[in-house]
Amino acid sequence: MSYRFIPAVLLFFVVHTLHAQLSIEECYVKAEANYPLIRQYDLIERTRDYNLSNAFKGYLPQFQLSAKATYQSEVTQLPFDSEEFSTLMPGVTISNMSKDQYSATLDLNQNIWDGGTIKAQQENIRRQAEVDKNNLEVTLYPIRSRVNQLFFGILLQDEMLNQNTLYQEELQRNYTQVSAYMENGLANKADLDAVKVEQLQAVQSRINYIYTRKAYLEMFSALIGEKIDQDTPLLKPDADQLYPFMIRRPELSLYQAQINQAEASKKEINAGIMPKIGVFVTGGYSKPGLDMFKDKFSAYYIAGASLSWNISNFYTRKNNLRTVELNKAMIQTQMDTFLFNTNLDITQNNSEIQKYREIVESDTEIIRLRNSVKRSAEAKLANGTLSVLDLMKEVNAEQTAIQDKILHEIEFIQAVYNLKYSTNN
Repeated sequence: MSYRFIPAVLLFFVVHTLHAQLSIEECYVKAEANYPLIRQYDLIERTRDYNLSNAFKGYLPQFQLSAKATYQSEVTQLPFDSEEFSTLMPGVTISNMSKDQYSATLDLNQNIWDGGTIKAQQENIRRQAEVDKNNLEVTLYPIRSRVNQLFFGILLQDEMLNQNTLYQEELQRNYTQVSAYMENGLANKADLDAVKVEQLQAVQSRINYIYTRKAYLEMFSALIGEKIDQDTPLLKPDADQLYPFMIRRPELSLYQAQINQAEASKKEINAGIMPKIGVFVTGGYSKPGLDMFKDKFSAYYIAGASLSWNISNFYTRKNNLRTVELNKAMIQTQMDTFLFNTNLDITQNNSEIQKYREIVESDTEIIRLRNSVKRSAEAKLANGTLSVLDLMKEVNAEQTAIQDKILHEIEFIQAVYNLKYSTNN
């Protein structure tokens, strides 16, 4: 392969990439990725992982170090005189306890069975993270509506610019034809000026389309976070292949995630009424030690097993479970209301789609008839039985019909994408 061929191939791919058509689905992805709120996905996952890690640490041994020094006004004393005791048992002395006492202890507690509390907490943490992520998706979803507005706004300007080019070419042919009629005495300067006025108005319309498109492009570039070149074409969607749809809105996933979290809360409530079993070891160094009659510092340890059962949780369990069920009922009501309103939107969208479909069909017939009338006017002008001004009226009427069809076609596609937005398909 020739080395001079490689740069040519690279240049082709670069140019092809720069001017590749941009689809509306790609714009959805770019706009959501560019939105600052998208960074919360990572924050939600990291928060979930930290909370899960903290909950898991409940299975690990728990240590507690404590120390204290006290002074008390009285201490325990024997009910007999120490001198009399020494007389009865020579060589044995019993000293009184000191009023100042000191201790330092290290406690170790190991959970053996917690009734499923930690597991329920972990499940609740996961469900809460799912709720947060779905809530974020609901917040991000309206970005698609903004994409639709700007995308179809740009697409409409593109179609209008293409038609404006054809219109100016036709006006130029009319101008040339009227100039020839002037030379033959079939038209005058006023007729030529009438055509010129239409040309200038067409130029003005083009300027309006160009600057409107430029404004849309600037807003669209800011929305998707990517500079769109003026020459980058937008891919016109094929609307006839996009419906009917099923409702797949992110709100439904949010409602389901909230219901799942409520179920996880019920597990945590039920775990709260279960007994807890564990083992413990306490090591200490104190004055006095376990033997209170030895008034000196000594080390000691205590080991054992424990059983705890918070019976009072039974008092509130039933009401707590009822509260969870009421929350689930409210969530279900919100879901039903959302589906009701969404179905109303779908009905309206379908009506709009059918309306524009029929309008576009009639636009085609209107354009055909307007073109026939224009050709007849051109023939009459050539025969000298019609003025240039009358011809311009017919030319404008045909142009208006063409522009109406362009507008209605874009409105038809946008109506389909409004339905697509209402259903998330």
